[in-house]
Amino acid sequence: MSDQGGVKFDPKEHQHLRFNPLTERWVLVSAHRMTRPWAGQTESASEQHVPRSDPHNPLCPGNTRANGQVNPDYESTFVFDNDFPALQPDAPAPPHGSDEDSLFQCKAARGVCQVMCFHPWSDVTLPLMRQDEVVKVIDKWAELVEKLGSTYPWVQIFENKGAMMGCSNPHPHCQVWASDFLPNEVVLSDRSQRAYYERHQEQLLLRYASQEANQQERVVVQSSDWLAVVPYWASWPYQTMLLPRRRHILRLTDLTLDERRDLADIMKRLLTKYDNLFEVSFPYSMGWHGE
Repeated sequence: MSDQGGVKFDPKEHQHLRFNPLTERWVLVSAHRMTRPWAGQTESASEQHVPRSDPHNPLCPGNTRANGQVNPDYESTFVFDNDFPALQPDAPAPPHGSDEDSLFQCKAARGVCQVMCFHPWSDVTLPLMRQDEVVKVIDKWAELVEKLGSTYPWVQIFENKGAMMGCSNPHPHCQVWASDFLPNEVVLSDRSQRAYYERHQEQLLLRYASQEANQQERVVVQSSDWLAVVPYWASWPYQTMLLPRRRHILRLTDLTLDERRDLADIMKRLLTKYDNLFEVSFPYSMGWHGE
């Protein structure tokens, strides 16, 4: 702790900046504002009743989607091309602008978007699924990363859960976007981690996971292979980061069978904690980053 005017700095009481080594940006932490009075809006938790199967839900087995295609009677995971994709593989490229148009730049963006259903039932979520069912989800994620990654340099798997987070359908599912470009945050993270490795001959996130495991200050759940923490540089409420703790893992395809089972277990435990926090099916945005 440092002194300022006779007062010792306390990270839980005084404002300060924290460095995010993945993006090389500083995050303002105003810890003292946690004591301010709250007179804003509060809402009681209300659970939406979701039927196990709905003949009008386009993600359920055997139902017809918007494009007229009929889903198979799937019993596990199910993947299909997004009927309303944000990326298309054959979109035309915009014309090249002149040097005078430097403030109005654009370039081509191509890719594919897929939807992956986790389970045939609409009334389950990842924390409610059995561990072996979550393992099947992870296996399918790895399969998609390998398949789409053979064509595209980036494959992003993400789940927006709950209407609050923009999810348009309660059926348990995620999105898979493969693109011919790298997202901005990924470029920054890759550059920062490469620079850290060149300086220290050590993986940044493995070092970080080791230190968090030793401190036990921000650890939410942990296992032999995985560590879920509130990152030191967190900028979102209830933000967590799930990290491999024993070895550097580039992609989901690199996981062993034991690591996949352990990942399924810690995901269930972490997401159950989110649900129990407010005693609702907790809305969140989750994304996997392969480095």
